[in-house]
Parts: sequence; C-alpha cells; structure tokens
Amino acid sequence: MTHKYNGPSFLPGPPVDRTTSEGWQRWCKTRKAFVPAPVLTAEQYARKSPRQQRLYNLHRLATHSSLPIEATAMSEHVARAVLARVEDGAFSHKAGTRGGVMVNGDGAQGKTETVCEALAIFEETWLNLNNYMNPDAMPGTRDLVAPVAYVRCPVRATPISTCQRILDFYGEDYKGMRLEDLVRTVKTAIVDHATKALVIDDITRLKLHREADQDVLDLIREMMSMPVTLILVGVGIPTSGLLREGRRDPRTHEWIYEPIKDRGRSPNDHAASQHERRFQVVDLDPFRYSTAQDMAGWTAHLRGLEAHLRLLNDPDGMLTGGDTPEYLFHRTGGVVGVLEKLIQHGCRRAIEDRSERLTKDLLNQFTVTPGDMPDLDAESGEQPNIPAHKPTSRKQPKGRNTVFDDDGPAAAGEAG
Repeated sequence: MTHKYNGPSFLPGPPVDRTTSEGWQRWCKTRKAFVPAPVLTAEQYARKSPRQQRLYNLHRLATHSSLPIEATAMSEHVARAVLARVEDGAFSHKAGTRGGVMVNGDGAQGKTETVCEALAIFEETWLNLNNYMNPDAMPGTRDLVAPVAYVRCPVRATPISTCQRILDFYGEDYKGMRLEDLVRTVKTAIVDHATKALVIDDITRLKLHREADQDVLDLIREMMSMPVTLILVGVGIPTSGLLREGRRDPRTHEWIYEPIKDRGRSPNDHAASQHERRFQVVDLDPFRYSTAQDMAGWTAHLRGLEAHLRLLNDPDGMLTGGDTPEYLFHRTGGVVGVLEKLIQHGCRRAIEDRSERLTKDLLNQFTVTPGDMPDLDAESGEQPNIPAHKPTSRKQPKGRNTVFDDDGPAAAGEAG
C-alpha cells in the first residue's frame, strides 16, 4: 500500500486567490495557520544532523517569507474606520445608501492586508451571529453566503471589466452581457449572496479619460445604491478623479476639496461631490521619523518584527540597537512593504554566509527593487518610492553554499 508524501509542515499548500468566494473563505480560515520555525540557539542548531539543519534552514526561509503583518497606529486607524462603516451598514434596518470608505495610500503600505484582516474579523462575527446561514434567504435563492466580496481592478480597467471581476468572485456567468446587464447582475448577486461589504482594490486603475469618466462615475453611483458597504482601495484616490481634485491639509492631514465652479463645469462634478459626501477617505501613511513619538513608533514596529526572525546569533536588538532604526528608516522611507523585503533579503543572506545576524554591512550588500513587488502596477502609481542605494560588494563564501540543500523526502523523517 502506498502513502502520499505530504512533505514538511512548512511547505505551502495550493495558492490562495482571494478574488473568488472559495479562495477568500479559505484565506480567512488559514491566514493564521502557518507555524514559524522554532527558536533555536546556535548550540541547539549545532547538535542537529546535517539533514535536520537543512530542513530547519528551509523552515526559517518560509518563516522570513511569511512575516505577519504588524499592526501600526496608522493601520489600526484604517481598520477601525473600515469596521465602523461596514458594521453600521450591516446592522442597519434602514433601506437606502450605505456610507462607503476609500482607503488611500502609496504602494506597499499594507492597505490591502489591513482592509482584508479587518473584514475577515467582521465576516467571522457575522457568520457566527447568523449560524453560518443567509438570514434573508428566500426559497429558490442561492445557498452561497458571502458576507465579504473582494475583487481587484484589472490593469487598464473599465466599468465592464470591473463588473466582470465582481461576478468572477461569485462564479457567475456573464458571457455576452452588456454593461447594463452586468451592473444588474452584480446587484442581484450581492443581494442573493447576502454580501455586506464589497472591496474593490486597485480602484485607481480606472482611468478617468474624458470620454469614459461618465461611465465610471455611473458605475460607482450604481454600486453606492446597492445594500452593501463599498470599500475602495487605491493609490492617489483624492487626485484620481473619483472625487473632485483635492489637496491635503499639512496640519490636519485631512483631504480638502475645492468648491464646484459655476463655469466650465464637467457633467460629472455633481456626481463627484455626491461621492465626497458618502465616502470617508482614510489614509494609510508611512512611518515618519521627525519627532520623538515618530521614532518610538518606528522602533516599536522594528521590535515586533525582530521577534519573528529566526537567526542564531544574538537576535535581540538586531533591528533596534544603536542607530539601526535610523539606518533602516533611511533605507526604506518608513514604508512597511519595503522594510519587509529588506529584512527578508537580509535574513536569507545571513543564513547563507553563516553570519546569522543582520548588520548594516550585510544589508548594504543589496537593495530592494520594484521587481521584489511584481503585483504592483507601476503605470498606476502603485510602486513605492524606494530610496536609492548602491549595493556594496558581497563577500563570497568558500565553495558552493549548501545551507538550503535538501536530500529529498528521507530528510523529513529527521526533522525533529
């Protein structure tokens, strides 16, 4: 009798696609299931067999590639705003339009993960309250209950392709449909699947060229009339045309919109003004490093990351000691996504060269590039501003590095 070999526990399973109902629900259930590598001292590591060491190195690699999203004061502000709007809409017994949220920020700030985590918490609560059933189900309606629907705008998105992405989430057939039919089918699917929150990520991929902006604003207006809280996530939302042209108050960090002019008015101006009244715009900002409070917040974030690293030599203070916090801020601009990639690269190299510790000399050997974040569309402004850095030369270890080599399935039996 043969047995299927499942491999070590840290191997990833099938890819999770949150843009389908099945994928979203699987992500909600498994998002905290990964077990990081155990913390070992250099002495404990040395007592392992070569095969066990190789497996542990691979487990550490998986750990550093799966660093959890550390909550920040900025992300908690966004999460509270999203949860408040969704809960207000979901628990309201009134008919009519629900207020929406626009989550704005530069690329790699963690907007998507912050919103998804907040909505996963909402979905768990909502399903539990309703015994995992649709409380408004009618005979003959669909069985699928999807309190949250998450979609991403395609690159060079249009109203038609955006509607198609929403229907893809539910697995609906839309072949041959015109825009009017697509919008109507979207509205029906949202009601039949008991969806309370609809996330449209990368919303600023919708380009508001003059001949098409009315269709875009009409689509947003149609969505606003649905019994669902609409959450739009994107880069540069206040200046994208989804709202009237805005500027940010440097003192309050709030967005201010100029009044509509009587002359030269676009037919969309009133629609944009309507959006302003119905959407709360919240920003997910990078860390700053200008005041004592800013520095303390940045250092606390680094300390949280430090606890998840699995290097063998004096891990305490690797990211927070001396002038390292200032150095890391200079290298990343306070952008959490850039910081995460820098730390991942550094940890891998520290294992490869057996130094087992992050230092400025080691981190200076490479830089983070846009290629490290391939899912962010540069044309839509999603790529973050990565501080320039010229890598220093790398000290090559003698011979071929074998720390990540594995001799095959037999090694799994010695992974203890």
